[in-house]
Amino acid sequence: MSLTKINATAATLTKNRTEGAINSLSGMCATCVDGCIGMCEIGKSAYRGHEVIYPQPFGIITSANEKIYPVDLSHFTILGGVVGAKGIEADSDKAIFSNVNIERKIGKNKDIKLRMPIVIPGLGSTAIAKNNWEGLAIGAALTGIPLTIGENVCGMDPESEIVNGKVKHSPELEWRVKLYKKWQQNGYGAITVQANIEDTNLGVHEYAISELDVDAVELKWGQGAKDIGGEVKIPDLKKAQLLKKRGYIVLPDPTDPAIIKAFEKGSFKEFERHSRVGMVTEEGFMKRVKELRDLGAKHVFLKTGAYRPVDLARAVKFSSKAGIDLLTVDAAGGGTGMSPWRMMNEWGVPEVELHSLLYKYVDKLAKKGEYVPDIAVAGGFAFEDQILKGLALGAPYFKLVGMARAPLAAAMVGKTIGKKISEGMVPVYIERFGDTPEEIFVTAPELKRKLGKKFEEVPTGAIGLYTYMERLNQGLRQIMAGCRNFALEHISRDDIAAITREATEISGIKHVMDTDEEEVNRILG
Repeated sequence: MSLTKINATAATLTKNRTEGAINSLSGMCATCVDGCIGMCEIGKSAYRGHEVIYPQPFGIITSANEKIYPVDLSHFTILGGVVGAKGIEADSDKAIFSNVNIERKIGKNKDIKLRMPIVIPGLGSTAIAKNNWEGLAIGAALTGIPLTIGENVCGMDPESEIVNGKVKHSPELEWRVKLYKKWQQNGYGAITVQANIEDTNLGVHEYAISELDVDAVELKWGQGAKDIGGEVKIPDLKKAQLLKKRGYIVLPDPTDPAIIKAFEKGSFKEFERHSRVGMVTEEGFMKRVKELRDLGAKHVFLKTGAYRPVDLARAVKFSSKAGIDLLTVDAAGGGTGMSPWRMMNEWGVPEVELHSLLYKYVDKLAKKGEYVPDIAVAGGFAFEDQILKGLALGAPYFKLVGMARAPLAAAMVGKTIGKKISEGMVPVYIERFGDTPEEIFVTAPELKRKLGKKFEEVPTGAIGLYTYMERLNQGLRQIMAGCRNFALEHISRDDIAAITREATEISGIKHVMDTDEEEVNRILG
């Protein structure tokens, strides 16, 4: 059985003709017949070419790969016990899950406080991020977790004022920053602005720090979904031409008269905007971190992707030497707004392998007495058990879990429910709970008490994200209580065990059959 669906997937809106008889090597139908209209990926590529590289329809979906990796977090199990409690008195009336503390402080000076060990990494210029920003920003702010504004927002903003190649004003970025800050509760969380090569050339960080009072900025080396720069689809000729003028790679060339004519005739309906790949050097990295601090950045982060081990080592070492506040390592297998589909499936170091290497590298630095930044790990996290396993895999160095697709899904569902309520068309599946936000969203009464009249201003997308986070909050505390950990700092690699030998070999986590061996022998005499 193939580990990947090769030639037909819902992601590219393709399917095989002979769905029950597929060649495992090519993904082609066992019998490819002359006369087929071409529903598979090969067939669709015969008439739409490079368009079929990307998940579709662009702008209203996020996508993650379908590859079945040999090892993933399900190959570990969470261990519980019946003795004692860490972080609270060993008293059954006190050691209850509601007393588990999952707040955390991060950063070199531990001055960023979070309600939960979660960060929403870069959601940038894609249409799906922009169209759901209200839900994401307000929901994350109310929850008390950090949110990152991803790459290319200023460059993609048609209203941006750019003078001599530098951004002076971007209504889109300003709106995104201010929306989060407006709803921030008691200083919890943080709004972070990310920058890639084009953003750096445009002076986005300089603008964000000086004009928008942004305290946290993030340098971006890449992500887990792809090993090239970001890309989006542009259905508007004038905007495609504007982006080319701003220095982006736009394909096909929107200034070529022949291309313009073909677009106007309908031969193709979208241009592609691409970002460049980075060229990292230690000297350049150190210089940029210093520049950002000199500009007034209180916190400097780095986001990197599922690159080969030597580049992971570079990220760890450079971050240590520069004394950055947070290093986010995004593994293959997660999700994205817009990445080449085959690349998303077949590129990069998978989650368990990448994060096991990460643990090994930072542990080596720590044992030599070198600074280890706080670390966030990302790559397909969605539920509380995965959060616990992710943190335990790299304890005590892994401080946060990065989640993007799952929070976005919660915000989108919340938004859709609000739309259906306003239309008077609440689906039967949801109508059993009621037909108003107060009845449908279980956290609405709590938010109403907390916010008073301001509750009426909260979009249902934000309530959806907040409610999803409330579920993760309780679920994580329940699991931690079972592990006898009543605060995050007590999570350790001993809280999980591998249930396959391969998982043990990769991670260094003991196999369940070998766990507690010394103590067992002592008890049994």
